Amino acid sequence: MKKVYGSAKEALDDVLFDGMFIAAGGFGLCGIPELLLQAIKKAGTKDLTFASNNAGVDDFGIGILLQSRQVKKMLSSYVGENAEFMRQYLSGELELEFNPQGTLAERMRAGGCGIPGFYTKTGVGTVIAEGKEVKEFDGQEYILERGIFADLSIVKAWKADDTGNLVFRKTARNFNPPAAMCGKICVAEVEEIVPRGELDPDSIHLPGIYVHRIVQGTHEKRIEQRTTRKREDV
Repeated sequence: MKKVYGSAKEALDDVLFDGMFIAAGGFGLCGIPELLLQAIKKAGTKDLTFASNNAGVDDFGIGILLQSRQVKKMLSSYVGENAEFMRQYLSGELELEFNPQGTLAERMRAGGCGIPGFYTKTGVGTVIAEGKEVKEFDGQEYILERGIFADLSIVKAWKADDTGNLVFRKTARNFNPPAAMCGKICVAEVEEIVPRGELDPDSIHLPGIYVHRIVQGTHEKRIEQRTTRKREDV
């Protein structure tokens, strides 16, 4: 099976459709599949639902799709740092389903493992639990959370081989592995594609069985919040 594509556009050409459900990796501005998000914006695909920890910032990450009004709903843990995200939510233009970070990651992982649901104590007694089944185990209440089964997964990795084995660099190994697992089709953008056999099997973070398409590209290294102090002359 051919997995390596020449560009993000080529990798998504026959995959995108209006109203689809997309799971996206990334945390803040780290590990964001920026090339694939740009390709989705150019394709004009609309009424999208995204499962992602957050939406980046206004002009980077999923934020660019919010600007172009291509996103209908977000399943997220954090909505800060993105003024347009907050504006659309507060004005009723954007649907939002809040998930605690651990719950969101586990919902993705569960979907990738074929698990339709699981019980967790996280969120019991809060608005997170509203409308969800509550079950008691050993005298403790747990709420039912559903596994995420997405139409498409888009992730960003450091290295890959042509079979789709992925290695993530440092904190980019955040939501990317579980997001990659839960999509019917997973497209990964990477900084480098290495020859088969070059990756140490013990260092592979996500096996290629989960990855259907790969594209190599040049990525922007953004800093979400730059904090500096004045130089003290000695």
